[in-house]
Formats: sequence, structure tokens, C-alpha cells
Amino acid sequence: MNISLNHPINKFLIFVSLVYTNSIFSSDSFEFNLYNNYGIVGTIHTPSARTFEEGVHGATVYLGTPNQTVTLSSSPFNWLEASFFYTNIQDRPYCYDFTSEFCLQDFKDKGFNVKARLKEQEGVFPAIAIGLNDFAGTGLYSSEYIVGSYGINRTDFHFGIGFGLLDGSDLRFKNPFGYISDKFYDRPDDFADKGGNFQPSRYFSGETASPFFGVSHALNRKLILRAEYDSSVRPGLVPFRIPKNDFSFGVDYLITDNFSIGASYERGDYASFKFVYKNNPVRTFREREYTRAERYEGDNKYTQLINNLEENGIGVKKLTRSAGTIGLSLTQNIHPNLRVVEQIIAQSARDAGITEDIKKDIEIANLLAVSELDDAYRRTSQTIYERRSGRKVSTSTRLQFRPFLASREEFFKGSLMAENDTEFVIRENLFFNTNLKYSLADNFDDLFIPPVNTFPAQVRSDVKQYLNKMNDAGVLIGRAQLDYHITPIKNHHIMMSAGIFEDMFSGAGMEYLYFRPNLNYAFGIDLFKVRKRDYSWRFGHLDYENTLATANFYWRNYGTLPFDMRLSAGEYLAGDVGYTLELSRSFINGVQFGVFATFTDVTPEQFGEGSFDKGVFFNIPIYGNLVNYTWRPLTKDPGATLNRRHTLYGLLVKLKPID
Repeated sequence: MNISLNHPINKFLIFVSLVYTNSIFSSDSFEFNLYNNYGIVGTIHTPSARTFEEGVHGATVYLGTPNQTVTLSSSPFNWLEASFFYTNIQDRPYCYDFTSEFCLQDFKDKGFNVKARLKEQEGVFPAIAIGLNDFAGTGLYSSEYIVGSYGINRTDFHFGIGFGLLDGSDLRFKNPFGYISDKFYDRPDDFADKGGNFQPSRYFSGETASPFFGVSHALNRKLILRAEYDSSVRPGLVPFRIPKNDFSFGVDYLITDNFSIGASYERGDYASFKFVYKNNPVRTFREREYTRAERYEGDNKYTQLINNLEENGIGVKKLTRSAGTIGLSLTQNIHPNLRVVEQIIAQSARDAGITEDIKKDIEIANLLAVSELDDAYRRTSQTIYERRSGRKVSTSTRLQFRPFLASREEFFKGSLMAENDTEFVIRENLFFNTNLKYSLADNFDDLFIPPVNTFPAQVRSDVKQYLNKMNDAGVLIGRAQLDYHITPIKNHHIMMSAGIFEDMFSGAGMEYLYFRPNLNYAFGIDLFKVRKRDYSWRFGHLDYENTLATANFYWRNYGTLPFDMRLSAGEYLAGDVGYTLELSRSFINGVQFGVFATFTDVTPEQFGEGSFDKGVFFNIPIYGNLVNYTWRPLTKDPGATLNRRHTLYGLLVKLKPID
């Protein structure tokens, strides 16, 4: 069979031959790997076996036909990539009541993707990865794949096998997993529920599978050329147009190491654009640089040590001396972990000319978190310095952006707010914290569609009514909270709190925690009586209250697979009873990625769309500051928890060793 030069396959092969050349660039690097249109490290639509270093995270905005998609991606490990997405699908109505103006808007969808690299490229053997797309959502984009990548200098080749939505090629073949079990030939085409549950029976199933392949080439340090054979089903469940062919071509321009823009001509049909932000916090997040305090005439080495520590954010409560050892009683809460604190102590001592051994007690909010000064030392030590207790006020004001994504009224809503946090230190263990907000601009006024499910009580799903009031209420009270901390017995900590805890709830309660830094576990309980605040963001309340009781267990795993786990069980805000499993990865600089899922006595039918509460959370650097954010696919009432400013474990875990 003769194939002309204009045939798509020949065009693709000509493109590959033109871009293949030698260079010094690596094919597997932070600079030259990019997220594809759906926030997965890959080519244009198809994935690759490449992954970023652990801690890397990013965002992708894709403008295509019929999809417009926003994806947030992260790499908690250098072999694991996870992402969640929101997409707006044109030419598909939100619902089919054509008499309703609300139904005439575009369809919205959301879901999760995950990819695990099984092996790196070694010698003549390629890197290999396995992945699941939209594996716990509605299933519109449900697909699985196995992909290999092999790079030669500045050119990277990818070849994979796709299932589900990726099984739309004319080159499809019989599903190889069917040789293991006939069950792999049967791919369910309905939902196990209203969306949101895992469906393992779908994974890598179907009568056939399809090949896909792609190539990326770094033309120079700014331009990357891409081409791929896309095996995605067209049109499928998403109203894609029937493509002219299965080949796509694109180019990415690297504005900086963190920002890039890209344009593609997809399958001979339409042009698309994407904007990518990616960040490697190991490179971009700067820990506070050590600063040596000024030395004044008459200062001895102990005064200089105290000044050095306090210049670097570590308060000195007491300094003692005994038989060649110095004892430091310290208070600190600005540094992300114990290693940084110990580095500052060591540098401060060297600069002050201290040659004695140093032992330390460290308190956070008057809770004794690290204890190295024993009774024998205290009996023989001499006090050199002891700080007078006194009141202190600290305040900070910043601009804060509050997004509200994928509401049924519109894909994107948001507010730009001026926000102030102030802490009044009344005594060393007594604190009063306030959070005040003022909306400078928002588009929350037209949030009007009520939630579908409010079982068993409406505690979170009325969030739109709070947002509606932002623009009219003036200064908003987000928090006005009094906290009292004590450690009555070593390693046994108690925090008592009262006031306005958060946007929606106020109340009073206490938390107990057993915590020892040299153990990789901790446990505790909390008990709170709460009332629902009214929508004016002041001191009034609605006619709802509840008592929450929760038991918590914390585990930090070290070694080959470092992670943090929290398992809690008890009663939630809406009165439902169940448990929450939370898994996260924390880094030395304070960056954190995590996922959680909550299962209660509310059935999937009562819960509605989503079936159970779940989401992701992260703590990432933005303009040099660590920013916390928690995302849920849906705002539902079951599994809702109280948003407290601090937990005891959250305060003390910073002084637990980290891998």
C-alpha cells in the first residue's frame, strides 16, 4: 500500500526525524518536562512515564474544544503524581430541563488522576509508569494506561497502552489483561452510584486496548516541540467532534522555569491553548536566613547567645549553667521543624563563642514539646538569665484571594479580600486571636441555587448564604478565639478554647493530646459544644447546635516511604457518626500535600452526588509564604468538621523529627 507524504502518519514520522538531534539537555528534568493539557506530565493529551521530583506542584489551565479545564497537580514522592481537575464542557447542557435558564449552562465535571512510576530509565531500558484518570468521579474521563518513556539527549519518546477513554484508536487490539481473567473484557458503562466512588471493576478493563505514542523535543532552552498519536475516544461521553485524524502537534514556550504557555493543533480539528505553572519548593522556598545579632559593649557570651537566638525567631525564656553545660528554655513557633531550630541554636552558640554543651527545653504556646533538662541538672544549675513575662501583640494584614470553583451557577467565583490576623498574648499560656476580613471585590451576589442534599443537618451546604453577605456586611469577623494551654503532666497537653472559631461556627471546648517527640505516634481526644453562626458574620446565631466528640490517632512513618497518617473517629458537625482517614507527606521546608476521606453512617443515597466526603489539602509556598488550602469536590454536610485555628498536634508536630 502506497502512503503519500501528506498522510498523517508520514507527517508525524517526518516531524520526529526533523527534531531528533544531539544536545546537552536532559530529557527527564524539571525544566523540560511539562504538564499536558490535563495536568499530567506528558505530551499534549497523552501521558508519559516521567515524573517530577518530590514536592513539585503546579496548575494547568487548558482552553480547548469542547473542554476548558483547570487542574492542580502535585508530586508527594518522586515516583508518584496526583492531580484533581475541574472542567467546563461546552455543547453539553448542565441538565435537560430546557425551560430552566439554569440548565442551559455548560456541563461541569470534576475528578482525580494518579500516576505511579514503576521504574526509571536505565541504560537501554525505558522508564515505565502506570496511571488512572478520573478514577473516583463521574467517569466521563475514566481511563487507565501503562506507558514507557525513553529519552535521548534533548528528545523524549513515549509509547503506551490505553484503556477506557484512551481506547479509541483504529489500531486497537484485544485487551491483554483478558488472558489473566475474562472479567477484564467487561468494562461497566454505568455508574456504581451517583459518582464519587471507586470502581475497581473498570480499571484496565474492556474488550480492547489502544496504543498511543508521542515525542517531545527541546529545540532550545525556551521552545519545546511536541507531537503525539492520541488514542482517545471521539466523541464518547464528552461531545468531542469527530476528528480528521489522530495526530496532534504543539509547541510550548518556557517564559521562566515556573511559567510556560503552549499552543496545539489537535487531531486536524482545532487549536487549543494552555498555561502552566509549576514550582519546585526545594529551589524556590527560602528558609529564613540566619542573622547574627549586633554585639554591644559589655555584652558577655551568654547575652550574645540570647540576642542571636531572638534575632532568628527563637525566644529565650531562661538560660542556666551547670558543670560545662548550658540549659536553654526556649519558646518558638515560626520555624517549620526541629532540624531548623537546632541549626539556629548551633550557629548562635558558635557566633557567641559558646564552647559548653547545650541542652534545651522547647515550648510552643507554653506546651513543653522538647525536654532535655532533667531534675538532676535543675538541682545543680545556676540561673544566668530569666525573662520577665509580659503582654505582647502581633498583627499582620494581607491581601487574600478566596476561590469558589464549579458552583452550579457558574464555573468560577471568587473574592479579593483584605484580611487581618492579630494575636494578643495575655499570658504565656493564654492567647486571644482575631481574624477580620473585608471584601474588596467579589462576584458572589448571584449564588442562588440551593443545595440538593442537606442530610442530616445543614452545616456546610449553606455556604452560599455566607458568601452572599460578604459585599454588604462591611468588616467580617472570621475568628475571635480565646485559647488556654497547659501541660499538667509531662507529655500530656491540654488546650481549652472558646469564642468564634471560624466563618460558620462558634462555641467552647477542649482538646487533650499525648505527645512525645521521640515517638512516631501520638493520640488524643477533643470535645466541643458549637453553635451555628448567622449569615451576617457578627455575633448572632442560627437555631442549630451540636456537641462533637472525637478520638484522634497520629502516626509518622519513616524510612523508604515517609508519610503522616491521622485516623479520627466520632461525631461530626451534622450529627453523623463515623471516621476520617488522612494521609499526607511533609517536607523539611514546611511544604505538605495530603488527601482525606470520611465515611459516616450517612448512606451514599442520603449523601447524594459524591457518595462520601473526600478531598485534598496542601501547604505550599506562594511569594515566599506558605499558604494552606483544602479542596473538596463538593460542599456537603456529612463528615463536616470544625475548622480550628490550631490543634495541639498541629502545633507540636513541627518539633517531631522528619524524613
